[in-house]
Amino acid sequence: MVNVVLFMSDEHNPKYSSTYGHPFVATPNLDRLAAQGTVYESAYCPSPLCVPSRSAFMTGRWVHEIQRYNNCKIIEGRFPTYGGVLAEQGVHTVYLGSAANLYRDPHALGFSELRLVNVTRRSLNPASIRGPVSRPAAPRTTAESGPRPDRFAEDVGFVDHAVDWLTGTAPGLGRPWTITVNVHPPHPPYTADPAGWSRYRDHGDLPHHGADHPAAQHPYTQDLRDHGGRDYPDQLVRELRVGYYAAVSYVDAELGRVIDAVERAGLADDTVIMYTTDHGEMLGRYGLWGKCSLAEDSVRIPIVAAGPGFAAGARVRTPVTLLDLQSSLFHAVGADRPAGWRGSPLQLVAPDDHERVAFAEYHGPGVRGGGFLIRRGRWKLLHHCAAPHQLFDLAADPDELHDLWDTRPDIVDELEAELHAICDPVVVDRDAEQFQRRQHATIDSLRASLPADTREVAWS
Repeated sequence: MVNVVLFMSDEHNPKYSSTYGHPFVATPNLDRLAAQGTVYESAYCPSPLCVPSRSAFMTGRWVHEIQRYNNCKIIEGRFPTYGGVLAEQGVHTVYLGSAANLYRDPHALGFSELRLVNVTRRSLNPASIRGPVSRPAAPRTTAESGPRPDRFAEDVGFVDHAVDWLTGTAPGLGRPWTITVNVHPPHPPYTADPAGWSRYRDHGDLPHHGADHPAAQHPYTQDLRDHGGRDYPDQLVRELRVGYYAAVSYVDAELGRVIDAVERAGLADDTVIMYTTDHGEMLGRYGLWGKCSLAEDSVRIPIVAAGPGFAAGARVRTPVTLLDLQSSLFHAVGADRPAGWRGSPLQLVAPDDHERVAFAEYHGPGVRGGGFLIRRGRWKLLHHCAAPHQLFDLAADPDELHDLWDTRPDIVDELEAELHAICDPVVVDRDAEQFQRRQHATIDSLRASLPADTREVAWS
């Protein structure tokens, strides 16, 4: 009998960890997990935005298949989840922590247990929906930075609860189980606990490639800068990055507490422990903050897994996605996954498969049209529906500074064929636009029926 612990952070760019080679952002517990298991070096989220990425992971389907294009939940989705499907097969499934970024009321998702999960609310603010590119930029605001004594108090509570469940409940269940433990950091605000801030305060640096770099002038990148409206002075940029580094180390410490709990409960030999996140973080690269870009900083994620089925000390270069990680849950506990769900178990992925394809897409706010990503081997294609397409050789150019679209038509043709084998980008972009018009219309209708100062409506 094999069990699974999935520890999931929010907005962790993997390059900011010692496990993925950062020179000073220390993640000793992730390093420890990597030594016991396998690091996936080319892992991608389904979409670089919270609700689309987490909903795709929850349902095992691409974002365009479940029509979760943005963070607006005004039109509820109804799809089976891994927690519900596993529970139907006798696996005890637990979901713990924030569920704000899912496509429907978490109590309807079919998990055996929900712990510290609140019913989320559907916002009537249309800012999360893709709109006309001519819309005014978001207001320029001063970002919050610096030490905050209670910055991670809620997340400490989540992990306390996970530790209690692992040491008190899990050993006596008598059947396979999974527990998904969610924490908010290193998602903004870019603040940190005082100890973490003190640890990194002298490491405030600037991104290597800012808004003035030639590679930062692509129309979609300019759109995102205009949409975000964050033109920060250098000192503030340094402080924001310090806060992020400290938040990453905080997440690592909480991961360590969970690993310790598994070992203390005598479950280590029969439990897979996985670490991942929902998407990355630009952290000032190209003048961008947050996510929403198909650049590597935003769309790449960490995946590290240890336990039965995962080789110790291994590093896999083959491109994989969060949907492969979801498939791995089923493989680990020996359950059947529904037909048509995407992804394959990471336990079965070859370490260096040059033909395997990873796919991602973005249809949310901030850009003038949809976009698609195909990664195969060293090559990465970006198909933009309303801007010039791009091609990068990540082996020679990991920072994506040199667009090879015009010089390698052979690779372009091959990767475009891979994209069209997954979806028709024109049709998907059209459907995304139509669906988001429905979201706008629904919000307008609800606003007209509510008091002017009402901005939210509870889940129905």
